[in-house]
Amino acid sequence: MNFFDIDERVLQASEQAMALCAGKLREVEDIQEYNQIKMIKAFQQAGVRESYFSGSTGYGYDDFGRDALDRVYAFAFDAEDALVRHNFVSGTHALTVALFGMLRPNDTMLSVTGMPYDTIRSAIGIEGSYPGSLRDFGIRFEMTQLLPDGTLDYAQIQQDIAEKKPKMVYIQRSRGYSTRPTLTWREIKKICDISKKASPHSIIMLDNCYGEFVEKVEPLSVGVDIMAGSLIKNAGGGIAPTGGYIAGKHELVEMCAYRLTTPGTGKEIGATLGNNRELFMGAYHAPHVTGEALKTAVFASALFEQLGFDTAPRCNDPRGDIIQLIMLGNEDKLCRFCEGIQSGSAVDSFVVPVPSDMPGYESQVIMAAGAFTLGSSIELSADAPLREPYAVWMQGGLNFHGGKLGVMLAATKILRGK
Repeated sequence: MNFFDIDERVLQASEQAMALCAGKLREVEDIQEYNQIKMIKAFQQAGVRESYFSGSTGYGYDDFGRDALDRVYAFAFDAEDALVRHNFVSGTHALTVALFGMLRPNDTMLSVTGMPYDTIRSAIGIEGSYPGSLRDFGIRFEMTQLLPDGTLDYAQIQQDIAEKKPKMVYIQRSRGYSTRPTLTWREIKKICDISKKASPHSIIMLDNCYGEFVEKVEPLSVGVDIMAGSLIKNAGGGIAPTGGYIAGKHELVEMCAYRLTTPGTGKEIGATLGNNRELFMGAYHAPHVTGEALKTAVFASALFEQLGFDTAPRCNDPRGDIIQLIMLGNEDKLCRFCEGIQSGSAVDSFVVPVPSDMPGYESQVIMAAGAFTLGSSIELSADAPLREPYAVWMQGGLNFHGGKLGVMLAATKILRGK
């Protein structure tokens, strides 16, 4: 630590924090080991070989590497099938392809976890007046409100599903820019059990962003029909340069593939253009890197608890994603936190984050992200809209040592006020 000017108060608090969260860190390492071993088995089951790392061009016919990568993710996620492509430009894009792939005019999409994340709202047609939204195609959006404390209202979920019989029951696992708890597999299973009983034919879809490899139990094994996410979050291991995935029941994945390419061609085409090797490497490293990010989040929670801040989840609470919420209380501390995270980065450490307008967001947003892959939130990053309650959402960390440093520098910035 002598390479960096870390406040003595932070150094002392960090020792206390490490003692406080020691048991939780061991728990994370157990999950990390389980999922890493499962991923190796996924590679073996898919018959991955060195020749699969070469890319294809043109239509991408007979790209055996592309097809094997789908099998790797399908096994890792307990799915019947998967669609993993570098040309998903974001997690929101993968989710949007899935929504358009499965929903038809006059269908109803029911979000049972409250208002969806900011960037998907324009695709649904909840915010903005962008052409081409689900609303433009006559697809209805309904929502079950959360309870006042941000938890799920299971009784209302059951009533809404039973009454509306929606084509899709939509679950967002992570909290987004809200303070509600992230869902673990147990809460997801409870929603699925309710949905299957109240409306057996409804498709249960999960926005799984930030939740991959955080637990041993996969959502698809407890009732979710299909889920989607980004490869520059957990699922790409900090190596995938771009991309996303959709995984779940075979017939639903096929419908999504028809939306991504064309009806009739689906997964059979799509050149990989030399990206296969990085995508395979990203998949291989994903369970370990996700564990490192989880440990960083646990430490951050423990440290800021020691410094007197409210955090969610608390350091020893169950976790359903890699995101750590820290309640900072005002704009100044929020900006200083992001400055500290940025200053601990290996890339662009000299940059000072400032709030700005961002596409898809209604409020100005401040983001700290010194990343090897632009926008990669499996790398240590922090961001927040500039609005009440002035909380920061921190996530990522390719390795725990670097993540721990960034968190301590953020705490130093706040304590010193500069």
